[in-house]
Amino acid sequence: MKIVVDANVPAAEACFGALGEVVRVPGREIVPATLASADALVVRSITRVDAALIAEAKSMGSPLRFVGTCTIGTDHVDQHALADHDIAFSSAPGCNAEAVVDYVLASLSTLAERHDFRLVERRVGIVGVGNVGGRLLKRLTAMGIDCLACDPPRVEAEGLEAGRQGARSLAGFHDLDTLIDECDVLCLHTPLVSEGTHATHHLLDAQRIAALAPGTLLLNAGRGDCVDGRALRQRLAGQGDITAVLDVWEHEPAIDAALADLAAIATPHIAGYSLDGKLRGTHHIYRALAHHVGLPARLTMDGLAPAPPVARLVLEAGLSPEEALRLCMRAVYDPRRDHDSLHREARRQGMAKGFDGCRARYPLRREVASLEIELGKGARELRPLLAGAGFRIAAD
Repeated sequence: MKIVVDANVPAAEACFGALGEVVRVPGREIVPATLASADALVVRSITRVDAALIAEAKSMGSPLRFVGTCTIGTDHVDQHALADHDIAFSSAPGCNAEAVVDYVLASLSTLAERHDFRLVERRVGIVGVGNVGGRLLKRLTAMGIDCLACDPPRVEAEGLEAGRQGARSLAGFHDLDTLIDECDVLCLHTPLVSEGTHATHHLLDAQRIAALAPGTLLLNAGRGDCVDGRALRQRLAGQGDITAVLDVWEHEPAIDAALADLAAIATPHIAGYSLDGKLRGTHHIYRALAHHVGLPARLTMDGLAPAPPVARLVLEAGLSPEEALRLCMRAVYDPRRDHDSLHREARRQGMAKGFDGCRARYPLRREVASLEIELGKGARELRPLLAGAGFRIAAD
């Protein structure tokens, strides 16, 4: 069996090597001819597996019978086209959700320092309470941060039809306009849905962007097309009274360079790019492919990840909660590195090549849970905040 795998999928040989021949190809270079003799295809989000790709590959006699994406999102894969050709499909829901939450917390902590505010005094609105948004809500709440949540599809799915009939709040959920009215921070974690009652394309349109109160911090780590980038650029360039953190963009990789320049933190769709998350995604698709071909999935996650470069910190008295959170977050991940990298590479290569180059050469990054914190006697009051943020706290 020949398995074509995106070149950026880690541990591909370790996971898929036992199932067949592994051929690595850069994600944007996967074309019909690449699949002419492929039995399986393993991708990430930059590869569009659409009807045209599948049809042309099949016209070349491709034996393709399985497609897997090592990502949470699936909007880059035409599942109807796969079904039409009797091609099995699997994604990896939740694989990098913890990494995206790490990105959000690290970004909020950075901006709290930059703008001199306490995160615990802000109200955070979370739009989309699925794999990522649900984890973010849990962590922020455990940290003592007030949150409001918006997820109309969940309201509908849970049978709360009154949530669609004008109720402002129902069973813990609120409508988007309530979050815009009442929250200091707005975090978007929605999938891209182009049509229907719960379409999310330009969910934050020009009208809603104009309605954001001065001082609002907008963070999008969901899908770029959920925000009207032109309207956001105009608000930032004109009034300049809100702050934007953007990891996802319209028209990736040829994103709006002017909007990137105006964002407080601008990163190249890497919020979920932890090694831990990538390995979970690879392992999930490995198990799905093994099941598809009727072979046992003997390889476990144990041993796939190396030891973290910073495994343990000891904190003593003298740090405020905000300082302790920033110190611990930056020991694991600092989003300013990725912001600087995007701008540096864009100047050197142009935005599209720079954007992809940052992703292709992304450095090792671990998750918050990889770091154990030991709290000395004078620092034990930090336990609720740091444990809530996701760090492992050593036993007293």
